[in-house]
Amino acid sequence: MIEPSHPDPSEVFNVCFHGIGAPQRELEVDEEQYWLEVDQFEEMLEMIRRYPFVRITFDDGNASDVTFALPALLRHGLSATFFVVAGRIDTPGSLSADGVRALVGSGMGIGAHGLAHRPWRSLDDAGLDAEMRAADTIAEFARVPIREAACPFGSYDRRVLNMLRRHGFRRVYTVDGGHAKRDAWLQPRYTVQKEDTPADVERLARPRRGVALTSAVRSGKTLIKRLR
Repeated sequence: MIEPSHPDPSEVFNVCFHGIGAPQRELEVDEEQYWLEVDQFEEMLEMIRRYPFVRITFDDGNASDVTFALPALLRHGLSATFFVVAGRIDTPGSLSADGVRALVGSGMGIGAHGLAHRPWRSLDDAGLDAEMRAADTIAEFARVPIREAACPFGSYDRRVLNMLRRHGFRRVYTVDGGHAKRDAWLQPRYTVQKEDTPADVERLARPRRGVALTSAVRSGKTLIKRLR
């Protein structure tokens, strides 16, 4: 079977997963909507593997990244980048240090998701700097440099982006949705939710009529966030 390709080879579609299976920690408010059943996740991967322009990411550094996500990705011949909350490493329900290294050893990417999973726009400069420096802690556990970051809660503005640049991150992920330029510094993602089916995500991933207008509207919204 010929794998579907993106009509614009310079574009990708980023998806963001969170937890798989039963949570092993107390969830934050409204977080449950981002946890998928194991079978549901397997079906998502079965669809995604047909689309080589889809990039897979995970946020929060949950223990399920190793127990469920990693073996499923390997079975499907896929890779992903896992954005880890530094302050949660080695805490119940979250990735252990060994788990972080297991992801790296299996060919997965590791990125920074801050220190304490706080919305970055709400922090003063000192707090924001501490969140960025958490990448150094993650790097010590992962034993690889951390060059990518994902904004917790999709919370960013011009000040946040400037701080990310000063800390040398080579790529930054948001949750603005839509397609992205493959090599762009700022990468929007679609966050997969419990109510989504593989067909739902597939419809979003496949470019379709009217996508140019939709992308223009989304780009305008992103620009507003970058300037505020």
